[in-house]
Amino acid sequence: MPKITLIGAGSVVFTRNLTSDILLVPELQDSTISLMDIDPARLELARDLVQRMIDERRLPARVEATLDRREAIKDADFVIITIQVGGLEAYKLDIEIPRKYGVGQCVGDTLGPGGVFRGLRTIPVLLDIGREMDELCKPDALLINYSNPMSINCWAFAEGSGRPHVGLCHSVQGTTEMLAHWIGAPYDEVTYKSAGINHQAWILEFKWKGEDAYPLIRKAAEDPQHRGEEPVRIEMMEQFGYFVTESSGHASEYVPYFRKTDKMIEEELVPRFKSEADEWFRWGRTGGYYDHCVSRLDTYLDEVKEQIAGERPLPTQRTHEYGSYIIEAMVTNRPTVIHGSVPNTGLITNLPEGCSVEVPCLVDGNGIRPCYVGDLPEQLAALNRNMINVQALAVQGALTGDREAIVHAVMLDPLTAAVCTLPQIRAMVNEMFEAQAQWLPQFS
Repeated sequence: MPKITLIGAGSVVFTRNLTSDILLVPELQDSTISLMDIDPARLELARDLVQRMIDERRLPARVEATLDRREAIKDADFVIITIQVGGLEAYKLDIEIPRKYGVGQCVGDTLGPGGVFRGLRTIPVLLDIGREMDELCKPDALLINYSNPMSINCWAFAEGSGRPHVGLCHSVQGTTEMLAHWIGAPYDEVTYKSAGINHQAWILEFKWKGEDAYPLIRKAAEDPQHRGEEPVRIEMMEQFGYFVTESSGHASEYVPYFRKTDKMIEEELVPRFKSEADEWFRWGRTGGYYDHCVSRLDTYLDEVKEQIAGERPLPTQRTHEYGSYIIEAMVTNRPTVIHGSVPNTGLITNLPEGCSVEVPCLVDGNGIRPCYVGDLPEQLAALNRNMINVQALAVQGALTGDREAIVHAVMLDPLTAAVCTLPQIRAMVNEMFEAQAQWLPQFS
């Protein structure tokens, strides 16, 4: 009976989907689900929702909820991280301060000033959790991280903790499902090879019934509907040769080509063929995802309350999130393959040793076993290295409290460098340090 702990369980919709996935696996239906959050009201809601799933499905599983992180972690076999340190208050600063300097981030949680500072807030908490796992869990207990910035967080955790861990995202699954739909292929008939870094991995191969399907993808990319919804990813494929795994809004933040002015963002990056009523329509805009989070704050909690009351159906199908598949494979020793963020131990040979790479991983009773990829096409590795340069300095600054390393990290950010002078970048970083001091203990 594994104990599965969720830190940040107040992210109730994600908790719902992840615990539903776990409880749909027969061998995991007697698990103990331990929920922890710093918000008592959100935590209670999450516990009631998981209990509702257990009761409706008549399962032997047990759910517990606590505000005490050590209690939640004690004896856990799996610790899943879904935290957002500073919440929407800090996230607003990540978007609004850079906006004043002309840096237009639509999500701002991976790279750039927003991603760097989100990492600085998150890393001390992750390292504390790692130390608590060293004390309270078995040596092979696995930390599963869903919190962004994925690469910065996982790289820092690898260097600062060394515990078994993997970082998980859904961009590979979502992208390959989309591409299969574009070419009219049933998803179970396609195979693919993806590798790179989180939010900038590359579909290196895409086959339908064993045949190269890239010609079909390029043909499908000519469709005005597809070009309207994915302008950045299609242009990146046309210019660099391969399709990238993160959505156009996100992908536009990691390179210097697309977000130079407000006019350019509005005219070229906001997905077309969508109505203003569609929240997704606005995600390409500066602050688009932050605005979405604010607008969903009340309505998604209402949705959860209706599920707890039995007024709205609970999920019945397993999602494509990798978390439950990892736990199932490790508990049952039934192998599966996922794409996860892990330390680069010679896996991608033209990316720096030790950085966080996203590669195929075999998972079974022995844990996470990353697969060798070799060299990426050099132009793709070069794009990845532009991001990795920022990540390396962010990790160095986070682990040592070196503010100057953080200034240099943001100076090397491709988007920031495309629109700001060096003195402007230094002023922006100093302003962000001052505004976010309460969440940055390593710099006090």
